[in-house]
Amino acid sequence: MEIKKIAGLISFFVAVGMMLMIIVNNRFVGLIMIALLLFVGYYCFTD
Repeated sequence: MEIKKIAGLISFFVAVGMMLMIIVNNRFVGLIMIALLLFVGYYCFTD
């Protein structure tokens, strides 16, 4: 992948994460979601 596409993908998912945290409004649930998504992202990236 080109670096431009990767940067666009990262910025898109950062924005999605920010919107989710605005909707959730609960810090504990947000931390669980962050940990789960980090694990899934790491697994998909190294696969």
